[in-house]
Amino acid sequence: MGSAARIEAFLEMMAAERGASDNTLSSYRRDLEDAATHLAGEGIALTDAGSENLRGFLAGLAAQGFAATTQTRKLSALRQFYHFLYAEGLRSDDPTGVLDSPKRGRPLPKTLSEEETGRLLDRAAAEAREAPADGPERLAALRLHALLEVLYASGLRVSELVGLPVTVALRDERFFAVRGKGGKERIVPLSSKAREAMQVWLKERATQPAMVDSPWLFPASSQSGHLPRQVFARELKSVAARAGIAAAKISPHVLRHAFASHLLQNGADLRAVQELLGHSDISTTQIYTHVLEKRLTELVQKHHPLAD
Repeated sequence: MGSAARIEAFLEMMAAERGASDNTLSSYRRDLEDAATHLAGEGIALTDAGSENLRGFLAGLAAQGFAATTQTRKLSALRQFYHFLYAEGLRSDDPTGVLDSPKRGRPLPKTLSEEETGRLLDRAAAEAREAPADGPERLAALRLHALLEVLYASGLRVSELVGLPVTVALRDERFFAVRGKGGKERIVPLSSKAREAMQVWLKERATQPAMVDSPWLFPASSQSGHLPRQVFARELKSVAARAGIAAAKISPHVLRHAFASHLLQNGADLRAVQELLGHSDISTTQIYTHVLEKRLTELVQKHHPLAD
């Protein structure tokens, strides 16, 4: 019985004994037939393939640019197929038993370019300047401008940002302490623009009777007593759209990533960025190594005497 017949027998078993859906059966068929076609090109039947043959097939998928998830799915189909052959006594071994699952690469974080970030902040600053002398529009514009400047200057998590105590603004210092995940405290910076925006907001906040006695820098009539993360995220997307940046591309977390990426692009040390972000493990920060690799490549190309 050839490979095609073995595949049919396997699919019949999956349908009858496992209750596999038509979509699942179609997926298994496609993946097994792809493997059979590849191996046939090397003169090997799918039913006779060894571990090295299958490893070569998977390596070929990776070389063609197939995602790790696709490679894993195809390997899963092969594992089920060879387990079936072994269980039925049609093979004396399972060649997939020694194969490792493809490693999934960690996705790169979304971020903004320095130009886009500048455009976003400029738009928020302009709206804060041009807002009416009083009323809710001015309050919202000044608050949003302060939030954006502080977020980009400090790289805070959104929960840390909206939950800042008012004492941070009252001190008006270049650095302040923030308590992050696990109650761990760290020191983060404030740019002159962030401090200025925060002071303008503080003056406006002082004119609001409902806010004056709040312990939060950004008070709100919410359960927590401060601005909800969702409200800030919605306002951020709105100002981004007005700045010509796609709403799908922006979020508070994206600005945090921009803070880290732009620091690294301009020469910051990965360990320093780890401390500023509040990552307890350097491996978390290493999602930014692509930024370092690009900078180091440019450095070598620019300064090495043998570079082209």
